[in-house]
Amino acid sequence: MTILPITITGTPVLHTPAALVSDITDDIQNLIDDMVETMHAAPGVGLAAPQVGVGLRIFVWHYDDGENLSAGEVINPTLDVSGGREHLLRGEPDEEGCLSIPGERAPLARYRRATLSGTDRHGNPIRVEAEGWLARIFQHEFDHLNGILYRDRVERKHQRTIDQAVAERGWGEGPAHWTPSAEFRESDWLPEDDLADSEE
Repeated sequence: MTILPITITGTPVLHTPAALVSDITDDIQNLIDDMVETMHAAPGVGLAAPQVGVGLRIFVWHYDDGENLSAGEVINPTLDVSGGREHLLRGEPDEEGCLSIPGERAPLARYRRATLSGTDRHGNPIRVEAEGWLARIFQHEFDHLNGILYRDRVERKHQRTIDQAVAERGWGEGPAHWTPSAEFRESDWLPEDDLADSEE
């Protein structure tokens, strides 16, 4: 398995609806393995294929709240939401972050419940009923498959804060990525042109 570079906002694949997976090939199996490895290395609780530069409708997740563990992958998912939007989940703040806008967080109301359907890596149908933070994770990752980042959904004042941070780091105008590592380096967040210069 390989830890993959994670795309940063401004990279076109993040802002374009992903394509359906037509056939679960060995390449798809390997991609899922690499996505899981990358998610854990980041670390994160979910990761969508566009976040590693692949415009396909796949995401993986791993969430453990100390009482319940939910982990898996889904191919060509659908998502049904219900229960109204909540700003607080079990008394915890509703702030979200995103590996594709690293270092930033903002409040965002999400639906309390979500039902995820699709197929697993073997083509078997899956259906997962989720509440609270797991429902939030599913909504966040499903948005990625439709070219939507959490920044696109937050209130305008929080968009301005995120946009300012993005501009200060030189992101948002084209392809950029960072690669999870044991010790974070600021160069992990540089645009691709600067990465090329730093690697020489």
